[in-house]
Amino acid sequence: MEIIQERLGDKCCLHLRGDCNIYHAGALKAALFDTLRTPAPFDIDLSGITEIDTAGIQVLMAAKNHARAHGVELRLLGHSSPVLELIEIYDLAAWLGDPLIVAAAPAHHG
Repeated sequence: MEIIQERLGDKCCLHLRGDCNIYHAGALKAALFDTLRTPAPFDIDLSGITEIDTAGIQVLMAAKNHARAHGVELRLLGHSSPVLELIEIYDLAAWLGDPLIVAAAPAHHG
């Protein structure tokens, strides 16, 4: 999993790429909670996630809980198909509270 941090003024965006699973949950949790130490709002771009399992979704939920408890605005954006599937399986759309915006599919040339 690749975690790319981008700052846009007072806002931070974490772009997640690759597999968001049990093998990467520790690194993801560390990156998210490190970012959550500051009260600045931030987004998590999920468009690059190619695989996600229960451990991955649990880390995202823990980050949401922490942000809510500390009054930090945290938005999940650009949900990839694997992320949307897991959100649907666990019926988490309302709990997460973010608009489910599907990431654009790559253009096919040919």
